[in-house]
This record gives sequence, structure tokens and C-alpha cells, in this order.
Amino acid sequence: MPAKSPSEIAPGTVTSNIVRSDYAGTASCTPCHADISDSWTRAPMHRMTRLPNAVSLDAPFDGRTFHFKNDSATLTTADGDHYMQVVSAKYGTETFRVTKVIGGHYREDFAGLRVDAAQKNARVLGDTHDEVVLPVSYLLATRTLRYKGYSVMTPERDGLKAGPTWNRTCIFCHNTAPYLSSMLGALAGADAKPYQGEVVDALLPPDRRARFEVTDEDGLRDAVGAEISFLHGSTEKLPLKNVQTALISGIEATRADFWQRDLVEIGIGCESCHGGSREHVKNPSVKPSFMPHASFVHGSDASPPREISRTCARCHQVLFSGYPFTWEGGRRSEDDRGGSHINSGEGRDFLLGHCSEKMSCVDCHDPHAPGNEKRISELEDTPAGNAVCVRCHAEYESGDALRAHAHHDPKGEGGKCMNCHMPKKNMSLGGETTRYHRISSPTDRDIVERDRPLECALCHEKKTVREILGDMKKFWGMSYDETKMRELYGENLDQNAILATLALGKPHEKAPALFVAGRAKMNAAARYAEEELTGPYPIVRGYALRALESITGEAAPFDPLAEDDAKIAEEARAWLSKHDLAGANDKRDAR
Repeated sequence: MPAKSPSEIAPGTVTSNIVRSDYAGTASCTPCHADISDSWTRAPMHRMTRLPNAVSLDAPFDGRTFHFKNDSATLTTADGDHYMQVVSAKYGTETFRVTKVIGGHYREDFAGLRVDAAQKNARVLGDTHDEVVLPVSYLLATRTLRYKGYSVMTPERDGLKAGPTWNRTCIFCHNTAPYLSSMLGALAGADAKPYQGEVVDALLPPDRRARFEVTDEDGLRDAVGAEISFLHGSTEKLPLKNVQTALISGIEATRADFWQRDLVEIGIGCESCHGGSREHVKNPSVKPSFMPHASFVHGSDASPPREISRTCARCHQVLFSGYPFTWEGGRRSEDDRGGSHINSGEGRDFLLGHCSEKMSCVDCHDPHAPGNEKRISELEDTPAGNAVCVRCHAEYESGDALRAHAHHDPKGEGGKCMNCHMPKKNMSLGGETTRYHRISSPTDRDIVERDRPLECALCHEKKTVREILGDMKKFWGMSYDETKMRELYGENLDQNAILATLALGKPHEKAPALFVAGRAKMNAAARYAEEELTGPYPIVRGYALRALESITGEAAPFDPLAEDDAKIAEEARAWLSKHDLAGANDKRDAR
């Protein structure tokens, strides 16, 4: 296929921004964009990966020990280096020198190298290819240590042990790499094996995926060959037979040989989002492009807002872990329209929703800001949030129109667009609930007939299933299949919607119900929360524990990560008996 002529590419935009030679580095942006660059270099996203000796850590490497079941991890510092010693009854004792700090907005994770415990300052076992993800995280909100991975729907672990190799799990989304390396799988199609950092748009419906048009197969083959040679430390041109051979070989080389040395820069640089910008640095009139371009391949999308959001979704569209279920009653393995219920899926969820043609992630989030919390707080707690929506939905700008539409006080919580159209029902890194980013309506049929709890119940926690269904019919004329509602909530639709969700829901549905029950101090929910303390998913158990602590008004007097589930259950029952809650609500109509 011939290469595109310059006249076929949008005028004034960078014509190549995905191969290694296209990248100039964040420092090249500073002379012209000093204010943004200064703000960006202090932003959490830019600092996503840090070298520990160059930064101050929040995590306490001061001899503190984290206990998990019968295992422990001790964090220490010696001669300026940070160490984590992991002692496990099943996996033995290992000491690691921390070589990477990952994150820093909500928590700090770590990667490290095994060291000889007896000579830890003298000899590292292995080289940088052996960096592994360490098993303990530090939560900034609670200033506590926690098992790494328990912020997603990971099942219970049997002990403390190091995780996978860093370069195969963290390197691409948390650092800046040539985007061609991520595109290889999408370009190769069904022949491609999964690899860390690939475009994961297969998790989106076909009509919402990124589109790449190969315009010069020979050029693509040569570009991939050049990258393989670079990864192998060679300057010789590889004799690759055709473009498909090149793409598969490129994936194999990326899986095996892409390390820290091969990054454009450590951490998220400007070009992670704006694309390789060397042409722009040389000539500022040539503007960067969010969509990938080269002489041999061209990316396109339907609207500029979706181009921006798709850039965010390169990393923020993961569903994480092997947990099978999604929102909208979907299954991760067979339904590409269901949304994520945990952190880091927001970009993909947004692209699934109704508004992604007209607005983008940056309408609410400022990626350049050192702290985005103030802006989000203003959007959630002031009229500024509705102002974003009424740019397109001007018919709801007046208070009377909003009251007629929402059937709530326009100055109250029910008058805030986000509370109905982006409800807080996803599990967050901090143990609360965060907004589901698939912008939709609580009356959408898939949400009502396939998900629990009814989204109206997240605020109206005292209402029954039947009352909420009646309100939706009265206010918006919506009727639903009663057979499907009984399948979700049981034969008696006069059950409280939150309690019925706790009785019959899937684990990801129980988490927001537990949060609501704890916030509302629903004594009747204690029985269900007690059962979840020994459930299969630690993140959900955390929601159960916090709900019970809110209901009782005191911290749990037992270790929820103890080795013996029977002991946890016994101690929980004794604690709740003191508050006249153990065994409460034994007659549960919802079951």
C-alpha cells in the first residue's frame, strides 16, 4: 500500500509520532510551556514511577512490620537504600532492595531486586531484568500498609510473596514508551499473543475501538524491524519476510527484551499523551496529535473529544484480574459492553457512555495539575458540575426545568447531574465508593434489569425495590420486566433494595451496598456484612468491615487478615453480640 501523501493528513499536525525517533522527552517542552511543565512535573501522574533514592517516600521504611496471616514484611532503610524483608511460612524468607516506587497519589507500590540478606549492601542477586513487584502497598489516605493487589477483585492469597516481573506488568502504563510498541498487537490481529502494554481496545465494542489504517506495509515492517534491533542492542537491519512476521516478532521481542533502559523516560512524560513531538519541538507550528500517525500507519476517530478520551483510555480501560463479572450484568470474557466496577477502568467506561462524542475526560480532570481534588470537589459540590452538562443539555439550565426533569430539589443532592448519571457505585483505592464513569441514566433498562442495587437506592437507602420501581414509572414512565426483577431481588419485591442486594448480589454489587449500609448505619445489614468478613474477595471484606465499624461506632477488635477464617468469624460474632447485632435479621425474606 502506498504511503499517504502530506495532503491527506490534517494540515499543521505532526506527521509521525509513534516510533522511537519521534520522541524528544518532557524536558524539551519546558522552554515554551514553562508553567504547564512546572505543574505537570509535580503532578501525580507524571510521578507514576520514581527511583527511590531520588525522592522522599511516604511509606515508613523505619523498621515497621506488616502482618498478613502468619507471614510478615518488614520495611527498613540502610545506607540510603530501602529494603523489604518478606517472611512466609509457605514461601520462605527473601529480602528485596526497593528499586522503583510506583504511584503516589492514592498509594505507593514498590518493585525491587532480591538481595543476599547477609550481604545486602554488597551484592544484588540478578540484574535489572529480575525486578519484581513487591507484595506490600502503602495507602496514603489511611497511612497504613496493605497487601498489594487487594484494591481489585483478587481472591484471597495464601501468604506473602513477591509478584510478577515489573517490566511485564507495570512498565508501559506507568512510564513513557514509543506508542508503536503498544500498537503491535492491534495491528497483528488474531495472531497476536497478549503482552504488557498492548492496546486493549478489544475490551470495547467494535464500534468504539480505535481504528488503525496501515498505509505502507513495507514501511511498517521496517519500523518494527528497527525497534526489534534496538531492543536487541543491534543496529543491523533484520531480514523480516513480511509485515505480519515483523509484528509477531516485535511482540515477542517486546515481551522478552523491553526494560527500563528502553523507555523514552521513567514516569509519564508529556509524550505519553501528546505523542512523539520531536517535529513540534523543531517547528512549533507543527502541532502534536493525540491520534497515532506515521508514514506507514494512521489512526483516526470520530470526534476530537473521543480522541482525547481514547488517549486517557490507553491506560484507564483495564478491567483487572480474572473476576468474571462487569456492570450491566455482563461477563468479562464474553460481553464487551459491560463497565468496570473498580479503579482504572474510567476511560473505557466513559467511552461506553452517552456523552463521549461531545465531551472528554479533561472537561472534568486536569491531568497537568499537581492535585485534581479541588477541581473535582467543585464539580461535585457546586453548580460547576451541572454547568459542564448544560453546555449540551441547555434545556435543563433553569431550576424549574431541572426540577421537572430530576423530580428532586434542583439545589439539593438530587439536583446534581452526576449523582444520577454518574452514581458512586465503584470500588475505590481508598475504601469508599467512586463514580461510575459510564454516563447513563438510572432508568436504563440494562442497569435496572441486570444490575443490583437499583441506582436510586444508593441515595434512597430506606426504599424497597417496589417503591423505587413505582417512582421510576410515576416520574419517567418507565416499566420493567417483573420476572427479571424477582430474579435479582427475590420473590418479595417489598424488600429493602440495599438489604436484598446484600442477600442475593454478586460480590461487586455487594460492595456499594455495604458502603451505603455503613453510611446509613443500617443495623439490619450487620448480618450480611458479618458473612462477608470471610468472603472470597478481600476488597469486599474491607467494605464489610468498614460498614460494621460504622454501624457499631468502634474499630473491629480482631485482625481481618488472620490465618483462620473460623477464628475471624468467632471473634466477629463476639464483637457484634456486644452490640446486640450478631445473628440479627436471621429471617431474611430476600432469600
